[in-house]
Amino acid sequence: MTLREEARTHRGLAVLLAALATVSPFSIDTFFPSFPAIETQFGVGVWQMQQTLTAYLVPFAIMSLVLGPLSDALGRRPIVLAGLAVYTAASVGCAVSPSFAWLLTFRAVQGMSAGVGMAIGRAIVRDLHEGPQAQRLMSTITMIFGIAPAIAPVIGGWIHVAFGWRSVFGFMMLIGVTLMIVSFLHLPETHPEERRAPLHPGNLARTAWRIASHHEFIVLALAAGLTFCAMITYLGAAPAIVLRLWHLTETQFAWLFVPIIAGFVLGAWLSGRLAGRITGRRQVATGFAVSLGSSGLVVALHATIHPLPIVVQEVLIGIDAIGVQLVMPILVLSMLDLFPMSRGSAASVQSCVMLLTSAACVGLAVPALAGSLALLAAGSLACTLVGCALWCATLHIKR
Repeated sequence: MTLREEARTHRGLAVLLAALATVSPFSIDTFFPSFPAIETQFGVGVWQMQQTLTAYLVPFAIMSLVLGPLSDALGRRPIVLAGLAVYTAASVGCAVSPSFAWLLTFRAVQGMSAGVGMAIGRAIVRDLHEGPQAQRLMSTITMIFGIAPAIAPVIGGWIHVAFGWRSVFGFMMLIGVTLMIVSFLHLPETHPEERRAPLHPGNLARTAWRIASHHEFIVLALAAGLTFCAMITYLGAAPAIVLRLWHLTETQFAWLFVPIIAGFVLGAWLSGRLAGRITGRRQVATGFAVSLGSSGLVVALHATIHPLPIVVQEVLIGIDAIGVQLVMPILVLSMLDLFPMSRGSAASVQSCVMLLTSAACVGLAVPALAGSLALLAAGSLACTLVGCALWCATLHIKR
């Protein structure tokens, strides 16, 4: 294969893996503009509506424990295709739900299947590459993937305004069908039979427990989860921020999402540029310094300026996102490198911890903080502080 062909293959796989990973943010963000309409139709309150996210994230987290080990035993490709088929069916169920209880049920099924691309995609990266090459591919995927959360609520807002909230879930169904066809045609199998683990549930459970009980791994996983919650605090509160606190409309969610995703994309680009040039430890330290500086400043400004201009909030939240994205790839790769023979399982456990942390943030912390921009900023800062402290603790574990 020539260098040009190899580069084309690299970009094509990065686009496909990024597209598979976008299933999750599209499932979360696309229907944010529909929150008030769904609340009105089913007669539920803001706290109950917030649980449509929790109902999605908790099964998402639990199934991430299963998807990776299944891919270690059966191969990456068949698990991706099966997951997309279930996700497509669940999206149809959400679209036709006759009650709020049914909507929560189908959201849970969506959560069970939507993580297949994210969890297994990381294992595919590690199947193919090591060291700086893996970091570059992960960063390329993240840059492409980063576009999805920015455009998802914008697309969802226009679909909602034009056709109503049920059509937003119909759009998710179309995403599932499209990715299922493209994956069937173009997704390679990167985990050959000779490297597969036998499909014994007991062995898979023991492997998952061995990973989850590894001290350095679990501390790194919690550090990554809490660091990501610095952004989840804002993303989970998006309907409250955009519609109630910033007094914008259903088609203006880009005001919040574009700065965050621009920060993620820029941070991922910087991470790719830094791969092999500075140590991972130095990159993580730099990322935390950026995040803590920007989030600390926005807390201080909220305490002194009333109201703090939206553009100032957007810039500082975007800078915070850059720091988070400098941290995340190194923490994820460090966790996978602890278990080189069980990377699918390690990716699953890591995803589970991060998603359960996010679910707790969205279901418990966000409803308590969403009435005030200052409280949300303080919650974001607290997440980054704890994440940084946990990462520092892993440095002492290695010693």
